[in-house]
Amino acid sequence: MWYEVVLKPDDNGTWLVTAPAFPEVVSFGEAQEDAYRNARNAIEEAIARRIAHGEDIPAPLDETTGRGWFVEMSALVLLKSALYMIMREKGWTRADLMRALDCKREHVDRLFRLEHNSRLDSLEDAFKALGHPLRFDMKFPNAA
Repeated sequence: MWYEVVLKPDDNGTWLVTAPAFPEVVSFGEAQEDAYRNARNAIEEAIARRIAHGEDIPAPLDETTGRGWFVEMSALVLLKSALYMIMREKGWTRADLMRALDCKREHVDRLFRLEHNSRLDSLEDAFKALGHPLRFDMKFPNAA
């Protein structure tokens, strides 16, 4: 899950960073690496805010072009964002998901909290309930 970021030198010796997919993301860093790390954190906060306010999350890039700066979000952020967007696309509420999973509201709420380390089996169950079983496309070394 990649998002593009734009780094520009600021007039005070720091680096200004923005994210085209997230107009609300503006951060900085003393060095380019700091700005890059801060951008990743700011994008994660923007995603969490959008989930909390029921707003769309921009689709991430499948891969980078190799030019420019890109931040890679964690697999957990990717899964929780995808779960949220699929649920919105289906027109489901958290209560609908709660009934489909036969669980308590707090369990469902945790599936959408980016800071909560949800278990993979819980996420798998939620995706299945929405009719989107998880599929991974990984390339293993020396695989035929």
